[in-house]
Amino acid sequence: MAMAPSMGQAAPEAEASQGTHQWPSSSAAYYGLAIIIIATFLSFFDATVFGLLAERIKIDFGLHDEQLGFLGGPASIIFYVFVGVPLARLVDLYPRRFILAVSAAVVGGVTMLSGLAQNFAQFIGARMLLGAGGAAHAPGSYSLIADMFPPRKIPISFALLQFGFIGGTTLGLYFGGLMIAATADWGISTLGGLRIHSWQWILIGLGLLSFPVALLFLFIREPARRIEPAEKVTVPRDAGLGRTIATFMGFDALKALRANARVYFPLFFALALSATESQGFLFWRAPFLIRTYGMDEAAIGRVLTPMLLIAQLIGLVLGGVMVSRLGRKYKDANVRTAAICFTIVTFTTMGMVLAPTGELSMALMAIGTMFGLAGAPAQNAAIQRVAPQSMRGQVTAFYLFMFTFFGAVGSFVIGTVSQRVVGDETQLWKAILITAVVLLPLATLSMWRACKPYREEIDRLEAAEAAAAGKN
Repeated sequence: MAMAPSMGQAAPEAEASQGTHQWPSSSAAYYGLAIIIIATFLSFFDATVFGLLAERIKIDFGLHDEQLGFLGGPASIIFYVFVGVPLARLVDLYPRRFILAVSAAVVGGVTMLSGLAQNFAQFIGARMLLGAGGAAHAPGSYSLIADMFPPRKIPISFALLQFGFIGGTTLGLYFGGLMIAATADWGISTLGGLRIHSWQWILIGLGLLSFPVALLFLFIREPARRIEPAEKVTVPRDAGLGRTIATFMGFDALKALRANARVYFPLFFALALSATESQGFLFWRAPFLIRTYGMDEAAIGRVLTPMLLIAQLIGLVLGGVMVSRLGRKYKDANVRTAAICFTIVTFTTMGMVLAPTGELSMALMAIGTMFGLAGAPAQNAAIQRVAPQSMRGQVTAFYLFMFTFFGAVGSFVIGTVSQRVVGDETQLWKAILITAVVLLPLATLSMWRACKPYREEIDRLEAAEAAAAGKN
């Protein structure tokens, strides 16, 4: 359900600084944005193709579903948990084009290592490094865009960035299916004494594509940083090592979350549960369609790609329309929109698992994706609206962490249910249905329960803002 938070609203300090800040030329700014979009496209393209390869990885490496689920999610998140925030800090200290170039090169190299893996353990190691290598991409990209474009152009810049996500997730299905079909008859080849399965050449080729992108990042003109944070993070006097590390890692923001638990906790809880199911299913999508309906990867890509493309384009517009219309009547329009979308996604997810044909199942997937995409900006905007100004970045970081972490765990959860609860891996659909029935209604209920406290918090904030304006 969640996406990266919108950067469309400029902070007051940013607006005030427009007269003194030296903006890059329009050509330099859009060149930088184009490279970021290409890198984002490759990231989601690679992830989508990897999901298509899941069933072949399982067969050729002799994995059971629990191992495959771990490979699909938790393996790539382990290092991210430890290096994600520190790497994001580096974005604030060093030229971002260098950090993004290194990130792209590392991701490319590690993806190629996946193509050279000889066993499950080596594959796990490569996926762990992949998560670490890609941890700096989003913070570095957001920071660059915010400094390359004036505030009035930031909304369109981030709207354009979404095409990297849409293109990667849709074209990854189509071309991934074609590549798998084209290499299916290659068999096992040898390279320097290594046994390479046909599908591993796809990973090696995808890894190679990242190196030209890494080089292109170096030609971005690094923009000057516009503003300092509203309140710098400082370490308390006489703090010990543990407290110093906690401050550096951003955990002081937990105080803000606890202080307003009635608002934040339902939103975060709903995000965690929905991400577990929705992101977990993305990895299992191809195995589900293959095992349940007897489809192959090429057919999946050919049928699902146009459905998802249309659904995602509609979803980008639908969310804004829903918030705008509901906002005329409800102060909790952001949360209410997300809750409505959660409800629809819950029913479409259950429906797609029980659909009698693969085509109908994929149509329901596309509808669920449309409403998931529509609800994500509203949910993100709700967090931004109530987060304290001095800790907005840190609160957002925890919000993104919840989505990233629980989304990655989702593939392992579904794999574990398939192996240990269902007990028949050919009945994968039962594992997906069980997790959906347990997780999604709870997520939806939690989002609806967040409406009232969120509405009350908006009333409080508006009263405080009005009082502050009256004093000025």
